[in-house]
Amino acid sequence: MSVFNNSEVQIFLLIGIPGLEHAHIWISNPICLMHLVAIMGNSTILFIIKTPSLHEPMYYFLAMLAFSDLGLSFSSLPTMLRIFLFSAMGISPNACFAQEFFIHGFTVTESSVLVVMSLDRFLAIHNPLRYNSLLTSNIVAKMGLILTIRSILLVLPFPFTLRRLKYCPKNLLSHSYCLHQDIMKLACSDNKINVIYDFFVALCTMLDVALIVLSYMLILKTVVNTASLAERLKVLNTCVSHICAVLIFYAPIITLAAMHHFAKHKIPLIVILIADIYLLLPPLMNPIVYCVKTQIREKVLGKLFNICRR
Repeated sequence: MSVFNNSEVQIFLLIGIPGLEHAHIWISNPICLMHLVAIMGNSTILFIIKTPSLHEPMYYFLAMLAFSDLGLSFSSLPTMLRIFLFSAMGISPNACFAQEFFIHGFTVTESSVLVVMSLDRFLAIHNPLRYNSLLTSNIVAKMGLILTIRSILLVLPFPFTLRRLKYCPKNLLSHSYCLHQDIMKLACSDNKINVIYDFFVALCTMLDVALIVLSYMLILKTVVNTASLAERLKVLNTCVSHICAVLIFYAPIITLAAMHHFAKHKIPLIVILIADIYLLLPPLMNPIVYCVKTQIREKVLGKLFNICRR
């Protein structure tokens, strides 16, 4: 079998939706619209949170979530548009490695932010009187810095471990963007290090899920001790947005990871659709979910009203 290393690889081939190549130009319309809504929605959240009345820990964390959603949108947008608008499937190895670094980096960042948001909800419910003193602006900024460093350090080995591999002539990837677990499967050389480290990063994501579950178990324990059913529902209502964000983010990512690692007979169309949902849905839905359940809705409507009055 002929083998060549990454320095000799001229191009990787991405894929759109198999069997629907003739409709790619039409499929590009909803994809462009979803990216546009996601970028506008998350940018609006970042702009609105500059308002002094929203300078609270929960909104700082929401700003971090919006930033990571913007990162996911901008990381996947170039290749998806090239494929669906212009049928340009090729991507250079270095560009592919860079894209997977940013996609995985912002994914880990979003996962980390969802963890600290669950901690934020627990502290607000368990100890509301000390909430603002426990989560000061300085502490929130340090937490944001730690999350950023954690994300970079976790995914930084990905592009370097991929560059050391030798690749077979078959250079067709399984998605419309580059993922580490997808690229390493094209290797003809020993990719054991990549497999092990990929599994380690997946375990870190599972740890994030476990911490979120633990936070909500503690929240439920606290809520059960409250006086009335009305108070319990009122307290739990403050968690609805975060629970929706967690489900929207983790459901497709866990499904996709399980299919890549354990499914022997995958249906390509299903894998591609789940992969696209994994990158398109959270940036699109998070602004909608949080605008419905928080003060941001009033701020957005107020801004629009003031613009219309001018």
